[in-house]
Amino acid sequence: MKLEGKTALVTGATGGIGFEIAQHLGKHGCTVVMNGLDQEAGDECVQKLREQGTKGEFYLFDVTDEDAVNENVKAIGDKYGQLDIVVNNAGGLGGRSRFEEMTTDFYRKVMALNLDSTFFVSRAAIPYLKKGSHPTIINFTSNAAWNAGGPGAGIYGTSKAGVHAITRALAKDLAEYGIRVNAVSPGTIDTPFHAQIKSTKPEVFASWAKNIMLGRLGQPSDVAAVVAFLASEDAGFITAETIQIGGGQALGI
Repeated sequence: MKLEGKTALVTGATGGIGFEIAQHLGKHGCTVVMNGLDQEAGDECVQKLREQGTKGEFYLFDVTDEDAVNENVKAIGDKYGQLDIVVNNAGGLGGRSRFEEMTTDFYRKVMALNLDSTFFVSRAAIPYLKKGSHPTIINFTSNAAWNAGGPGAGIYGTSKAGVHAITRALAKDLAEYGIRVNAVSPGTIDTPFHAQIKSTKPEVFASWAKNIMLGRLGQPSDVAAVVAFLASEDAGFITAETIQIGGGQALGI
């Protein structure tokens, strides 16, 4: 896999899938710039990467804050001279609310967390991706983009459907510069995201695997391996695609 010497920016990189991606990219030779909202966690992740032989650093900023994104991505791009890989991993459910009771603030918070962040980071990174080697953007959508999410998660599904659409739109817009844009859509992945239900209702958590064709929950490494492939030159003719990483979960059984 050809990633040696590339510079990667990974948002939401201090835990779960994000840090697994950082480790995978580092293992294949990338310098990894991580983003997050917890300085202590960021420092710990940098230390772990360095122990693994990866060059890495951490930038503390909120990906929903347009000015903070512009300032920090510019600082990163100026420092390294270019960006080769941008992984828009930051995002989340943001809570649950049915539409009748949903406040405008909640609506805007969830849309900002998932869709605005992808737009802000991608836009700020484009000038540096244009200078990159086989540059690429990898976004994160969800099964909820297709099935509209479970109870109270409708606006989450809506925001992730937006990520699916903006991935294809960015791919069209940036193809002339040789910048590829793809997305991944993880199924149920065993991460701290599910820690509460795993600890309080272990039988429910265990039952989720029964709805997955391959009979198990995904691991962060399952997602990170696909992201690393999409970031590599081995995927050099793949753009505007969304890869399902769910063990067949999207089809149901």
